[in-house]
Amino acid sequence: MKNSKFLIIFTDLDGTLLDSDTYSYQKAISVLNTLKENQVPVIPVTSKTRPEVETLRQSLQLHDPFIVENGSGIFIPFDYNHLTLPKRNQWAGYHLHHLGCIYSEARLGLEKIATILNEPLRGFGDMSEAEICHLTGLSLAEAKKAKAREFTEPFLTPKKVTPERLNQIVQNLGYRIVVGDRFCHLIGAGAGKGKAVQWLVDSCQSAQPDAKITTLGLGNSPNDLEMLKAVDIPVIVPGNKGIHPGLSGKGWQVAPAPGAQGWAEAVSSYQLSVISYQ
Repeated sequence: MKNSKFLIIFTDLDGTLLDSDTYSYQKAISVLNTLKENQVPVIPVTSKTRPEVETLRQSLQLHDPFIVENGSGIFIPFDYNHLTLPKRNQWAGYHLHHLGCIYSEARLGLEKIATILNEPLRGFGDMSEAEICHLTGLSLAEAKKAKAREFTEPFLTPKKVTPERLNQIVQNLGYRIVVGDRFCHLIGAGAGKGKAVQWLVDSCQSAQPDAKITTLGLGNSPNDLEMLKAVDIPVIVPGNKGIHPGLSGKGWQVAPAPGAQGWAEAVSSYQLSVISYQ
């Protein structure tokens, strides 16, 4: 593949590839099919779990790697021919590159944070599937998959603690935190969407040293900042009320519409002459 060039697309899911209200991707199907025909990898980068992403990948017939739980796990299918990886790191039928901590360590970290704050903190591990349904709007089947954590722990954001204090406590304990309005995600210090994206790009480059790789990233919230900073072409997908305030002022391209429609139009405009592994 001497002097070849190709495009890799990294994408958030909820509110980006998937419409925020309906979780539909129908408006992106045509573009996704074109990308598959041209062998352009579409790589989910999400806070979702492996079982959640597996369901979506099956529906979309995606066969590329995927990044879960805020950059804690990078899963590469065994039959993926574009990377050479050691066979010793296998997990659930994939090659796994693991960043950060495992779930039991995240749970222990949450207990320590609660002790320091002297108030209970409720994570997914403390909740029934029915309660997660009530809090998130997921179905029971979806809540079961969301509860199947392997690396990180979402927990209800404490209302009486500033994000600054929470961040300081978490860092002192050797973790990282993604703070949200409703949920925080406790992740390992070595994890992160940007770190995971960079590792995967570097691995592709090492496997194909003569190739020119261009990366396109799409996200809709501050949780996607690290990913967007790690790609060549960052694109913000707006919500129904416009760009998230946490992503404003970056000077990045903004998709022309929310959700799957905006995703599809933005990706179509950037295929350029950079067409994948041909």
